[in-house]
Amino acid sequence: MLYTVGEVAKQLNVAASTLRYYDKEGLLPFLERSGGGMRVFKDEDLSWLRIIECLKKTGMPIKEIKNFMDHCMEGDSKIDERLSIMESQRDAVIKQMKETQEMLDMLNYKCWYYETAKAAGTCAVHANVQTENVPKDYHKFL
Repeated sequence: MLYTVGEVAKQLNVAASTLRYYDKEGLLPFLERSGGGMRVFKDEDLSWLRIIECLKKTGMPIKEIKNFMDHCMEGDSKIDERLSIMESQRDAVIKQMKETQEMLDMLNYKCWYYETAKAAGTCAVHANVQTENVPKDYHKFL
């Protein structure tokens, strides 16, 4: 089946201008055009676009995504390079997730802190709090 830019944009929940930008930046070398010059997407193109969107959401710069797509278009001779790019990006996401978890832990601690202060009517309640009265998950913040 063939899709227009607008149809694909809706399916991927991105702006049509984003897809046009990806094309302009060379991320869509597989993309075909109709006789009238309109971009035409096939079902298999959607898989490529999902990969591009995934990489973009992980924070990979457009230039690096283009490099990855170029390796993909070169075929099996670039499997090692493609694997290396994916491993590197996976490692970066794992690092991001750890950092995000640390931020969430701090926010959870501060919510507990202010909930107990609110219940007591003052932040002074924490001035002499005993460690055993603090949830174990929050001991690292004491």
